[in-house]
Amino acid sequence: MTDRERFVACILGEPVDRPPYWLYWGPWGRTLQRWRREAQSGQEVNHRIPFEADQPPIAVPVNCGPCPRIERQVVEENADYIVFTDSWGIKRRDYKHGESMSQFLEFPVKNRRDWERFKEERLDPDRPERLAGDWREKCAQWSARGYPIRLGYFPDVGIFGSVRWLLGDEECLIAFYTMPDLVYEIMAHVTSLYLTVFEKVVSEVPVDEIHIWEDMCGVQGPLISPQHWDEFMGPNYRRIKEFAKQHDIPIMSVDTDGNPDGITPVMMKAGVNFLFPMEVAAGCDVNVWRDKYPTLGMMGGIDKRVLAL
Repeated sequence: MTDRERFVACILGEPVDRPPYWLYWGPWGRTLQRWRREAQSGQEVNHRIPFEADQPPIAVPVNCGPCPRIERQVVEENADYIVFTDSWGIKRRDYKHGESMSQFLEFPVKNRRDWERFKEERLDPDRPERLAGDWREKCAQWSARGYPIRLGYFPDVGIFGSVRWLLGDEECLIAFYTMPDLVYEIMAHVTSLYLTVFEKVVSEVPVDEIHIWEDMCGVQGPLISPQHWDEFMGPNYRRIKEFAKQHDIPIMSVDTDGNPDGITPVMMKAGVNFLFPMEVAAGCDVNVWRDKYPTLGMMGGIDKRVLAL
């Protein structure tokens, strides 16, 4: 079986020669530096080759986020920290002497006026730059090699994820109560943006998966209730699922981290059939979940195996 055939069949519960084996995320930068130093070959090291890992789904490199792109800009820097704005206009601070998550200092949307300006300047679905580049040629090469192809990627394709990037973590959760109309509007607009871009891609490229990045759970569980998920996010997920059905895209996946057990049933009801990663540190036992959700694809464990399904 090709990597694509194995992945799709595994998630759909069909027979496979073996479960897919991925090294999905790369190593920490410092780990890779040490590997290269100790290899003493002077050549670029592909960490996946020695482990004979399968090729995970590759995202079509079109622009589903802010467009024109927001260039990284350094605000200040000293011996220990660097403060910069990222591709969503978020001001972050990073520690120079180790690797961890950024400290998030400021987000681009604080009120409806900010949202209207950001939407007009950066979130027009029809900007031609969104489809720039050689993605058609790349996708043809990946298809010929039997690699799975997906639409959607971190950090630009998320329903909750985009609200979080725009308003901030705590601010977006408060907005569900204080500015629900704004939350509805942002989620509906970014969904329309994604589907506009996706429609143009699928007319030229065969796609196996639609991927949605959310990161909306922690060790304690989801950041919003199942009722809020279904009310605010469910309609948009169902729009994406309908698009997937119309274009014979068999897999709709979510990356949310933490323990998503509280919202998994509503996600599945809205069309999600692949969930990853299953975070052991958050109490997600794949063996238990496999019995609880027998039709749900899951990727879990330290080695990121697909443990299907």
